Amino acid sequence: MTKKTNTENKTVKILSTQGSELGQMNLESSVFGVEPNMHVMYLALKRQLNNGRAGTACAKTRAEVSGGGKKPWKQKGTGRARAGSLRSPLFRGGGVIFGPKPRSFETNLPQKARKLALKSALSAKLDIITIVKDFSEISESKTKAMVKILKDLNAKGKVLIIADLTAEENKNLVLSARNIPSVKLLLPTNLNVKDLVEADTIIATEAAINSITERLAK
Repeated sequence: MTKKTNTENKTVKILSTQGSELGQMNLESSVFGVEPNMHVMYLALKRQLNNGRAGTACAKTRAEVSGGGKKPWKQKGTGRARAGSLRSPLFRGGGVIFGPKPRSFETNLPQKARKLALKSALSAKLDIITIVKDFSEISESKTKAMVKILKDLNAKGKVLIIADLTAEENKNLVLSARNIPSVKLLLPTNLNVKDLVEADTIIATEAAINSITERLAK
């Protein structure tokens, strides 16, 4: 899992939700400037999908299906094959041979590899990341207000918004964005490879970028 890191921090603009420039910030090169490791990203994505599986599929064996206590016909003299129970897998309504049983699909991945996967995904998607100060300009919970913000920020396709949804300055964000199918909200602590890879546009608050940098730069 060797990685190349761009030693120079990249300076990016901090925008308002109306698209005007409010300032600049430096992105940590050890988080946003690494050479994307595609294999580690694949392992992280595989782990996430596996751990999301319920694993509750269950088929009954011949010992678990109801009925079948009586021998359906006598052993000899009928011209038919021998049978001891109608719950045999050979009959309709019988048990299932080697059917699925509840199991765990959980996959483990070292913490360093998970961090590298997130850094790789962030670095690969750096060109589509827009940083905003916060969402305090949304004065009321209106979908119309969120649609205008997306238009002002030129956000297209699947939009991933990374922000602290419990912060006072973002209090109207959830209610304003929840009715827009193409928008997904994510806490900085819940950052994952799958959402980053699937996004066409990523909008993150300044506080969220600082939180992500603090966690991954260690």
